Amino acid sequence: MSEPTIVRSTRGSRIAASAVLVLVAAIAAAPWWANSADLRLITEILFFLALASMWNLLAGYAGLISVGQHAYVGLGGYMMFSCVLFWGMNPLWSIPLAGLLAAAVSVPVAWLVFRLKGAYFAIGTWVVAEVFRLLAAQMSSLGGGSGLSIPVSAMRALGGRTERELLIYFTAFALSLGTLLLIWLVLRSRVGLALTAIRDNEVASSSLGVRIGRIKLGVYVLVAALTAMLGALIFVTKLRISPDAAFSMNDWTVFVIFIVVIGGIGTLEGPIIGTLLYFLLREFLADLGAVYLLILGAMAIAIMLVAPRGLWGLIVTKWDFAVFPVGYRVRMPRD
Repeated sequence: MSEPTIVRSTRGSRIAASAVLVLVAAIAAAPWWANSADLRLITEILFFLALASMWNLLAGYAGLISVGQHAYVGLGGYMMFSCVLFWGMNPLWSIPLAGLLAAAVSVPVAWLVFRLKGAYFAIGTWVVAEVFRLLAAQMSSLGGGSGLSIPVSAMRALGGRTERELLIYFTAFALSLGTLLLIWLVLRSRVGLALTAIRDNEVASSSLGVRIGRIKLGVYVLVAALTAMLGALIFVTKLRISPDAAFSMNDWTVFVIFIVVIGGIGTLEGPIIGTLLYFLLREFLADLGAVYLLILGAMAIAIMLVAPRGLWGLIVTKWDFAVFPVGYRVRMPRD
């Protein structure tokens, strides 16, 4: 009689992964089949997918329910503008610097907010974001409360209009795909195993020797750095920044949380499903104004009541299927 085997992937997940690779190749080739408007839409989808995946890592695995991640989006945007205005740097070369600055800033921020638990932690992260916004509004060299635009000479350094669009698109594609790949690798590592244990039962994982504080700090710093890098690129595409736009809670936190909640928190696939559904709803309902926001809120409440684990959670419950398996499972021998 054959013995059970330990596997990570299944035949279904390998087929699904192959389909995802085809989709990634199609997105990479978008400049050759999509027009400018479609490229901008795909770029925005990639931004929100990466932001949602990072918030999912933070909240769905590390248990850090932050409502202030827009602090690092704005920080990255203002770091990019500072590099362009004061140092004459190419806007795209400033993206890594934005990540390094955010990582450095996130350490003392974590030292403060990690002293808070539960709802107080969430409120603390929002307060930090508001402090960042108020500080930005006081910086007259960066436009103060009214903001400022990227100098034309800085954008011309990226080439002509077509070259600039291609460069920004491929940078967004690489940064977003790299973020998703990094999260996948983290979750497949020993750190990912510890995060899964923390997600399932923090008290039990602590009793088994998991260094919860150190792992949470590492995840918080990593997410802050990646969020700031995305923020820098987001405001390269927008060409203008202001405190209200850079540190907008609705744009960079509330919608991201909505995406993760409806897609499925604590899964890699959930943010993908949630991002696609969010943009589908936005494309068809955005013209309704305030009614559109009411529909989003009602949908989020309904899904949380019917499927607390999100739409992807329903699929997992029914078919036990994963496109991006990060854990192990026992395969029983066939008779």
